[in-house]
Amino acid sequence: MQRFRRMRSLQKFAAVHSSVYNHFNNERSLTSRDHFKQIRTAALEEWRGLGAN
Repeated sequence: MQRFRRMRSLQKFAAVHSSVYNHFNNERSLTSRDHFKQIRTAALEEWRGLGAN
């Protein structure tokens, strides 16, 4: 937190980071490899679709 000079910058970073982290964070140890790869592929496609707009 010392890298951020302003609280507003920290809040912006935390908001974006949490959204991205939640989007890509899948409990790997609780799923099979095939299911995990399907979830990751779908998440990546959605992320790329959002970035293309």
